[in-house]
Amino acid sequence: MTRHLSHFHLVHALIAALLCALAAPALAATAADCAKLADDHARLACYDEAFAGGNDGGAPAADTAPRRSPGYPAPPHVTSPAASAGAVTSAAVGALTGQRDNIAKPPPTPESLLGESWALDANARDESFNLRFHNPNYVIFRYSDHVNEQPSSPSEGAGPVLPAPLDSEELKYQISVKARLFETENRRFATWLGYTQQSNWQIFNDHLSRPFRETDYMPEMMFALRPDLELGGWRWRLLNFGVVHQSNARADPLSRSWNRVYAQFGVERGNFAFYVKPWYRIREKTGSDNNPDILDYMGHGEVQVIYRSDKGYAMTVTGRYNGRTGKGAAMLELTTKPLVGPLKGYLQVFNGYGESLIDYNWRQTTIGVGLSLNDLL
Repeated sequence: MTRHLSHFHLVHALIAALLCALAAPALAATAADCAKLADDHARLACYDEAFAGGNDGGAPAADTAPRRSPGYPAPPHVTSPAASAGAVTSAAVGALTGQRDNIAKPPPTPESLLGESWALDANARDESFNLRFHNPNYVIFRYSDHVNEQPSSPSEGAGPVLPAPLDSEELKYQISVKARLFETENRRFATWLGYTQQSNWQIFNDHLSRPFRETDYMPEMMFALRPDLELGGWRWRLLNFGVVHQSNARADPLSRSWNRVYAQFGVERGNFAFYVKPWYRIREKTGSDNNPDILDYMGHGEVQVIYRSDKGYAMTVTGRYNGRTGKGAAMLELTTKPLVGPLKGYLQVFNGYGESLIDYNWRQTTIGVGLSLNDLL
């Protein structure tokens, strides 16, 4: 009888195991499912099946997707502590890197006339020694209605009578460049070194062996700030502080020179730019001052208005005036788009005092036509 019962239980266990095996492809058993089975042999076989398949309720194997009973929600995605720490560290490093880049790079601003001229924009060239045009570079054939054949000043008196006659027509040219010596990473501050040379050449005067009538040299140091402020539709983009020396490097009594410190404010709006440049002359000893009254004629600063069209044409108007003496000067410059390679057509009209340093106290009207490499911007 005992043998028959043992056979009966064995057969019953085999049938239960077979049923579990048949059901496994459709629904894998779990430890919770096995616990519900009443038969000991069936429950044991179920546990074997569950643990053999790796379905013990723990994390599934890395190369197999977890299987679940119908109606049960998907288990939440669990990230290991190491992975979480790595993600947090990467995010922190990325944030710090982004913050550093935002500090290092100049703030994004629209392209502009002053930004192009002074390398203020984010897309400007980034060379450590940035050589650029400064004042206009040109060569013109120029005519004067009143030639200064005997320059004079209060301290030097009248100079020796120059060989005569001087021609009313001469070749005038100007070379002007600036180089950036230093700038901060965000381009809010920069130091520039500038140099301008202007020469008046009696090229047609073969009687006097075609002399250079006057050459003026003007080195300067500039400390440029970038305010980037909106003022009634105008953008205040530039604030320069500079020190400049200008002389003609001639012996007395034709020597002329002066030193100045200045501030230069640059604002713009669309195709217009506007410079205001007040200056202060550095005093010299009475005995060594070649031109003590130069401010009476050159004034205490200048104003410049620049317009550049979308087609590449440019116009600059420069004015100086001393309200106490009623003396000053005005100059109009017109520049075309490039005509021959980079060379542009150029027209210059001047009226007043100080067309050159030897003529600081000489009034004349001049007009010149020629070629230019750049306008004021």
